[in-house]
Amino acid sequence: MRLYLLRHGEVSSHRGDVPITESAARQAHAVGEWFGEHEESPIRLLAGETTRAVDTATQLAHGVKDAGGQVDGPQVAFALRNPDLYVNGVRVNMVSSAETLAGQVDGLTADDVASLDFFPDFFASPDRIGWWLIHENPPGETAAQVATRMRQFTASLSDATEVYADVVVAVTHSPLLRAVGLDHLGRDIGEPPWITGLLLTVDGPSTEVDFFDAGVA
Repeated sequence: MRLYLLRHGEVSSHRGDVPITESAARQAHAVGEWFGEHEESPIRLLAGETTRAVDTATQLAHGVKDAGGQVDGPQVAFALRNPDLYVNGVRVNMVSSAETLAGQVDGLTADDVASLDFFPDFFASPDRIGWWLIHENPPGETAAQVATRMRQFTASLSDATEVYADVVVAVTHSPLLRAVGLDHLGRDIGEPPWITGLLLTVDGPSTEVDFFDAGVA
């Protein structure tokens, strides 16, 4: 089984659940055409629950079909979500500003964020995801816990069910890709370019990991 784990398409900002840009939609469609031309097996297409992940997966599906390929989906897969982080018992998404974080929690203001653990340094870091990746005690999932989640998710894709597919394309976010890279390759792979990522080839208990880029800008 081959799992293509891809970062979503370009967005104008990470301040909330925003759609991908028009150029990202065209790129995703072109990458979908690449899959339709290069993969003979039907493709199962999954996406994280954010608008940017679903938008990317939808355009990928259109591209696969336009190239004459077979595709099932996209379907939202809960495991492909960003790391679970918490403020006052509320799960919050990784965002790029104190204002956007405060908007996710009733009664929290941007000024309040300065008194929290983790988040002020997270927002101040030039590489926020890299800072989370090595943090030993974030208010939620560590990189190691996300990597375990993804190992379990990947293993489940080989379950003998009617929806089993030899080829799975999963659209997710850079924190998951970097956690998986650190887990399998032993190093931080850095921010993947849009709609690129990792190819996990699963053969029984072993998983081979390579970088994937369809070469479509």
